[in-house]
Amino acid sequence: MTIRASAPAAGLRAPRSVGAVSYLVADVAATALCGFEGALAAANAHFDLFGIAIIGFATALVGGILRDVLLGDLPPAAFRSPARIVAALLGSAAAFLHDLAGAGLPREAIQFVDAGALALFAVTGAEKAAARGSNLWVVGLLGTMTAAGGGIVRDVLLNRVPLILTADVYATAAAAGSVAVGIALKLRVRPLPAMAAGFVVCLGLRILAILLHWELPRLAR
Repeated sequence: MTIRASAPAAGLRAPRSVGAVSYLVADVAATALCGFEGALAAANAHFDLFGIAIIGFATALVGGILRDVLLGDLPPAAFRSPARIVAALLGSAAAFLHDLAGAGLPREAIQFVDAGALALFAVTGAEKAAARGSNLWVVGLLGTMTAAGGGIVRDVLLNRVPLILTADVYATAAAAGSVAVGIALKLRVRPLPAMAAGFVVCLGLRILAILLHWELPRLAR
């Protein structure tokens, strides 16, 4: 099953079907949120300013870069305009200043920020894959990878087991939101409502998992 969206506009790398401005806003917002969350995790681990910046940038940019490389959209969007790099920088700087001020955030608040970034990246990654003619499986895979790729690198750099492998319904929520976007587009729903539906699915699942402590089945030891 192949999903077709309108071809990219001449001179624009963001899918025309979403609209360059709408797509950019969603992707940049996700980048800033991931930069903040990643840099805050580094600050809490007592990294120095350079380490905080590196982990903030990695968390914010790696997922989208991997997506673009696999789609053959080169150079990746993060390197074609300053918007995403500036967003990652601002997110990282906000986390550093927040930590410097000694204003701690509750664990649940950090999880909700992460859930928002996860949902935004999942739906923008899925829509971009669909706009390149990818089938539903690839749409789900690339949406999930866009959402979770930066977090995997963050956790590896922080020397901890990646959250995607241990959190309650984390990658599963991203996959569900990505597939929801793909199915909506297959049913000829316009891209913006399709992305909104996928966002609600991903964010809703992730927040419910946080609040209700949902877990996927585990093998008995």
